[in-house]
Amino acid sequence: MAVKDRDRFSTATRIRIIGEQTAARVYRSQTKRQARRSRLTGRAALLAMVLCSLVVALAYPIRQYVAQRAEIADLQREQRETRGRVEELRDLKARWQDDAYAEQQVRLRLHYVMPGETGFVVVDPDAAKQARAEAGAADRPWYRNVWDGVDKADAAARRP
Repeated sequence: MAVKDRDRFSTATRIRIIGEQTAARVYRSQTKRQARRSRLTGRAALLAMVLCSLVVALAYPIRQYVAQRAEIADLQREQRETRGRVEELRDLKARWQDDAYAEQQVRLRLHYVMPGETGFVVVDPDAAKQARAEAGAADRPWYRNVWDGVDKADAAARRP
């Protein structure tokens, strides 16, 4: 028994025990790795590759389809608007065919009067003041008048 106890504490025995424990750990880790690897089979990889190929192959045609559907919707909307505009123009044409409407528009827009009537034009007082203020422009050189016109146009463009 003394030999067994002595053998138990020998360096060779300790190294052998450590080696066995290490081998058991390595073997366990290898079986876990193999179990992980076995999840992705060749069939699954092939299926994933086929699905990716389908997605890549169908991406462009689907994008074209969606773009064409949007374009069709835009054209249909534009067609509806154009048809509405055509109806408005037909109504306007029919109104102008009526002599009473044409006479009303001539009186309103061109300030015509029938024989025997007296026509009046009402002048806006603000417009009259503005016309008097611009009357001084004749005394200045032409290039100042041009420059003032540019300034007025620029000021009008800045106002919302």
